[in-house]
Amino acid sequence: MLGAGVVGGSLIRRLVEEHAAIEAKTGLDLELRRVAVRDIAKARAAAVDAALITVDAAQVVDDPSVELVVEVMGGLDPAGEMVLRALRAGKPVVTANKALLAERGPELFSAAEEAGVPLLFEAAVGGGIPIIRPLSETLAGEQVTRVIGIVNGTTNFMLTQMAEHGASYGDVLAEAQRLGFAEADPTADVGGGDAAAKAAILASLAFGTWAGIDNVYHEGIDKLTAADMKWAAELGYTIKLLAIAERLEDGVSVRVYPAMLPVSHPLASIRGATNAIFIEGPSVDELLFAGPGAGGEPTATAVLGDVIDAAREILAGAQVAPRIRLAPGELVEFEDVATKWYVRLEVDDQPGVLAQVAGAFGNHDVSIKSVLQEGRGDDATLMIVTHLAAERQQQAAKNEIAALPKVRSVASVVRVESPDV
Repeated sequence: MLGAGVVGGSLIRRLVEEHAAIEAKTGLDLELRRVAVRDIAKARAAAVDAALITVDAAQVVDDPSVELVVEVMGGLDPAGEMVLRALRAGKPVVTANKALLAERGPELFSAAEEAGVPLLFEAAVGGGIPIIRPLSETLAGEQVTRVIGIVNGTTNFMLTQMAEHGASYGDVLAEAQRLGFAEADPTADVGGGDAAAKAAILASLAFGTWAGIDNVYHEGIDKLTAADMKWAAELGYTIKLLAIAERLEDGVSVRVYPAMLPVSHPLASIRGATNAIFIEGPSVDELLFAGPGAGGEPTATAVLGDVIDAAREILAGAQVAPRIRLAPGELVEFEDVATKWYVRLEVDDQPGVLAQVAGAFGNHDVSIKSVLQEGRGDDATLMIVTHLAAERQQQAAKNEIAALPKVRSVASVVRVESPDV
């Protein structure tokens, strides 16, 4: 094992304490041989024989008695080189490292294919939710058209608190950190980077076209306010941070951003730190996978499932076909994707303001679906929902509106994900 933190510690406990039960159920004798850690002196939740622990990850990978490597150390380096080293040595690898896969996926998948060994990563996207195997195996023959998911438990917890209790962004972030849902530096979660890495992996599995992290447009939730949540509810929506991968006419689009979902959508009811992934296809119609997306125990369960799978393949002794095959494909630039917007404007409450705003949208071929106004007196708030238009058109209209003399600010922009046009 490479890493013995929250997930690694949970896995070690399972391997040690549930050894007999696992063997009785699977026929596999899984023995922990070496564990690489960053700090030997650190107290650990699971008891590990001190003789097995080392700070040298290469010792673990190169040990001839080690037949299977589990990487749960996280980060890009040295995790990436250790995974590559293990695969090239003909050792199967199980990883929960979404950042590594999103950054170096093709290189690692190619190394696994050349060595004829599995590279398994069920825990990298949905934590305890089984989603990799369904996408890569059960749905391998399905022409998946769209994958849309809540894949970050931290942000879903925060948005739930904002929506249900009217709390501010700052307050819910502090609460998430106090409860252990958010890191001291929450940037990867609240900025959308964590969800973007998972979206890249989901898109690559669903469509067979590699969508590396650099090709995923992403925004976070850090600009949302309690007012946005209030007005979303007034309009019949709830706001979620969504990872979206879909097959469009010109290629595959992958993106992450906060979006308004109709309250009737299956993902709208996903509360707290729960994750959920919604898959659409012509034969299966709609599938929903939901459950705990983070935490030591749920994630360790997914890792252990991969360990058992890899161990069985070792015993079978045959070369393993890769779980993911990547073919050339077109990726659609985000500015070319058709989106719908909710825009909240702070404006002077004077005749002609709405006409000017509508004119700016019209100048860029953006049609308005609905308008709601609040406030009377010197200033007012306009809430506008647009019809589908290319993202570049929506952005151009916003820029023109922001420059209008009677528009005090473009207070908020949230995209809308709903079936109506």
